[in-house]
Amino acid sequence: MGQLIYDTRVASAWVDYNQHMNDAEYARVFSYAVDAFWDALGLGDAERDTVGVTTFTLESHVCFLAECVEDEALRVTLDVLDRDAKRFHLFFSLYRADDTLAATSEQMLMAIDPATHRGTAFPEAVSRAADAYGQVERSDWPSQAGRQIGIRRKAG
Repeated sequence: MGQLIYDTRVASAWVDYNQHMNDAEYARVFSYAVDAFWDALGLGDAERDTVGVTTFTLESHVCFLAECVEDEALRVTLDVLDRDAKRFHLFFSLYRADDTLAATSEQMLMAIDPATHRGTAFPEAVSRAADAYGQVERSDWPSQAGRQIGIRRKAG
């Protein structure tokens, strides 16, 4: 499941005192994957000014599942969970070189008019480009999607 959207390697500057990728750097990799998605849809740096639309992240939830070490190759895949005229509900999966799922990021992103900083519709060309990514049926969502954070307590 998911389409490849971004690949990278763990930079030495991303490694923390535990000798693995720092938690903040997972967010960085997912942010780069979002940028790659916008580039693929025609909302890269140059196009945003031309079409008069930028994007904001409304919500993000990262699940850390495995450690990543310095210089390890990483790849990020993308699933579109839902979308409407103004928003994308996306799910990113970060894989290590050995195909271990290392982290996931569920995000809600919105089209924004840069002049007003208010929500607006995505340009039609962006919506058409997004069609190539399909949409995952809710029954097929990854297990980390839609999770709620909290401490689970045993009854009794």
